[in-house]
Amino acid sequence: MSSQLKEESFISVSLLQFYPDGSAVDILNPNRQSLKPVSHPVLGRLTGGISEVCVSSTEEAYAVYETHRQTLKASPGSISSRCSFLFSVSVEWKLHPEEEESEVCRSRLQLFILAGGASRTDLRGVSPLVKILDQIPCEATTDDKLLPFLLKDTLTGNSRTVLIYCIHPQGFLDNETPSALVLAQKVRSLVTKLTVVRWRPQATEQEIREKIMALRTKMMSEGENEIHNTYKLAELIQDLQVVKNQSWEKRREESNKMKIKTKDYQLENNSEQMEIPDTVKHLQEQLRKEMEEHITDGKGDMRTIQERVGRIQQLRDALRDETVKHGAATDKADISQQSQLEYNKAQERRRQLQEDHGRLIQEEVEKMERELAQEQLPTEGPQRELLVLTKERQVLVLQIEALRAEAQQAERDLHDQYHRHQAELHCLREDSLQVFRVFREVSEEQRKVSESRYRSVLLEAVQDAVYLSAQNQQLQADNKQLCKALGELKDALAVRSDRKAEPLTQ
Repeated sequence: MSSQLKEESFISVSLLQFYPDGSAVDILNPNRQSLKPVSHPVLGRLTGGISEVCVSSTEEAYAVYETHRQTLKASPGSISSRCSFLFSVSVEWKLHPEEEESEVCRSRLQLFILAGGASRTDLRGVSPLVKILDQIPCEATTDDKLLPFLLKDTLTGNSRTVLIYCIHPQGFLDNETPSALVLAQKVRSLVTKLTVVRWRPQATEQEIREKIMALRTKMMSEGENEIHNTYKLAELIQDLQVVKNQSWEKRREESNKMKIKTKDYQLENNSEQMEIPDTVKHLQEQLRKEMEEHITDGKGDMRTIQERVGRIQQLRDALRDETVKHGAATDKADISQQSQLEYNKAQERRRQLQEDHGRLIQEEVEKMERELAQEQLPTEGPQRELLVLTKERQVLVLQIEALRAEAQQAERDLHDQYHRHQAELHCLREDSLQVFRVFREVSEEQRKVSESRYRSVLLEAVQDAVYLSAQNQQLQADNKQLCKALGELKDALAVRSDRKAEPLTQ
């Protein structure tokens, strides 16, 4: 992989998961359901419909493998421990890059991870390798399932095979280790046929097309009643489609689309998984400790239990308030994160479109140079100048179309961005109006409460004033009565003193 140039080689990885019932899933593109075994006369045995991701180094290939395996293990309800896997690294390179139609060499590394054991008494199930070894001697058909199809090609086809079996010490007790050694001996007895795969894509495609044309001519002349020719025509069309699907440009384009989808999915997951604040974590931990203490030390006096229940209720209320605050902050941050995510998607689309157009224009220029080099024309003259101008016109038209497509894409992105900003502005306006509405309601409520309180205070003051006035009048009346009674008493005392003084005078 490290010795090949990027322009002269194609390196891709793929990852399959095989369920115990024999079905297979493309991990790189789980939505694709068209996986099927394909036998090609030139390319050998392939997996039809499999997705591939282009890589440029061994580190990148291992990163793809490790990322998707960890995702499978972390997914809820995963049965990865009972599933088999196949990780493939395919390397193709041009044998003579300087030639226009160079031979392409193919090499492939397949890493099978098989679930189950070698012993048929193993509760986890029997390894698929044991089943395929039982079918090979009797020439049983294995083409209906994908995993037996690939294993049979690995054990008896064009490959070098290495078997690594992990033997545990406790395997001697359940007959696992002897079964594994017998399995290893059976694998050693198999013979593979190693040959170098070299082929010319365009020549092979042209050859298959000629065979299809010849067979169609034969069927038209002889009639379409012969079933053998019909099946043969279907096989040739399938082989042609396989060859067309092996185009580097087409596979690179599909890989770039898949990388964009994976990146968008990771960005969405990162935006959804917001970090929990430390306050919420602290409250959760305190609530958990209080609940554990309440469950452990549930018995005690009534006062202690009531205090603990009160603390638990306070922690629950505080945790609910913090969660509501965090949810509101998350909702506010979702708008900006979604905008940034859409902008990144649009930027990636424009960059990919520019790269595709640049590569297409470069290929057209190289094609023009090759055609001019092949033409037997003098170096100067009107005929050569006319040919050069015609070729340059084709390149210019291609450039204009590329610029027009990029401008249309930019205009669509700008239009989408405008509508997105309008929607965000509308949301912000609605939020502002909602805030002002709530503020007005709170102000009105406070004004009503204050007015009610002032009215009650004023009413109490008036009532107190009336009461005090009444009390003052009553006191004044009482004072007058007392003064009158005092005057009368003084008069009575004066009269009595006058009566006592008269005898003394006499």
